[in-house]
Amino acid sequence: MKLPSLSLLTGLGLLLGLAFAPLSAFAEKTLLRVGYFPNVTHAQGVIGAHGTREGKGWFEQRLGPDVTVQWFAYNAGPSAMEAILAGSIDLTYVGPNPALNAYIRSKGREIRVLAGSALGGAALVLRKDLKVTEPAQFKGLRIATPQLGNTQDVAARAWLKNKGFTITLTGGDVSVIPTANPDQFSLLQSGKIDGVWTVEPWVSRLELEAGAKSYLEQPDAVTTILVSSTKALSKRTELVDRFLAAHAELTAWINTHPEEARAQVRAGLSAEVKREISATLVASAWRRLTFTDKVAREQFESLVKDAQSVGFLRDALPLDRLFSREP
Repeated sequence: MKLPSLSLLTGLGLLLGLAFAPLSAFAEKTLLRVGYFPNVTHAQGVIGAHGTREGKGWFEQRLGPDVTVQWFAYNAGPSAMEAILAGSIDLTYVGPNPALNAYIRSKGREIRVLAGSALGGAALVLRKDLKVTEPAQFKGLRIATPQLGNTQDVAARAWLKNKGFTITLTGGDVSVIPTANPDQFSLLQSGKIDGVWTVEPWVSRLELEAGAKSYLEQPDAVTTILVSSTKALSKRTELVDRFLAAHAELTAWINTHPEEARAQVRAGLSAEVKREISATLVASAWRRLTFTDKVAREQFESLVKDAQSVGFLRDALPLDRLFSREP
């Protein structure tokens, strides 16, 4: 009688092993989709995304082997909010004003604030040859901001209005010109704009490479927060809570290990933009930032007041649901 070949026995053994394997062995991993900006002010997201890229993700280690975190990089808050509203991502790091816009646009149904992430990092810098010593001298100047209606754009308009200037979307006593961060550098150097109200690391780059000088800084401004879609919060509550706990732990680690954190952020940014990011640039940006997982409703009420004063968020809703766990 002919004995079965070794390869046949191996194949039969494999089939029997698969037949009696627990169903969990075939279960698909749970996917959590998270947005962030490749920016120093989004340090937790940058570290998280880079860790995932390197196969040793901070969040994966705390969420467990059955969870896969997929990171999505955005260049502006409105894009990240569109992704949340479309159901393309579950959570995102973002500036407070885009989150407020999305909350109001969705009638309070789609966005919830989970935690703080970073304070500060925003500043108004001016051309090095500009002799401005008091606010009255801003009349006739051209000030760039990253995007119409974004957090720094609203801050610039509100500050100028508070100083007595008439500010409109297309002109006024001081021209506020929404300009993508990468374009601000050449425009400032060429004299086509007089100043920039932006956020790190662009503030430091303008200082270090374009010779800009800081005129005003916002050390306590809410720069970055962590938000969730209400769908993710209601249907995947435990997973969102575990991510939130990992975020708080990472924020504490950043504060107790600043040198290591800066190195990881620098590595993550360099990998994202595919060029070496200067250690000097990251260190300069870092000194203006405070990383915290705390956030208060009162901070958002102040933002709403500023935005309304310059014509944004006219249909603002009460903020109760923005910080609620209810759908």
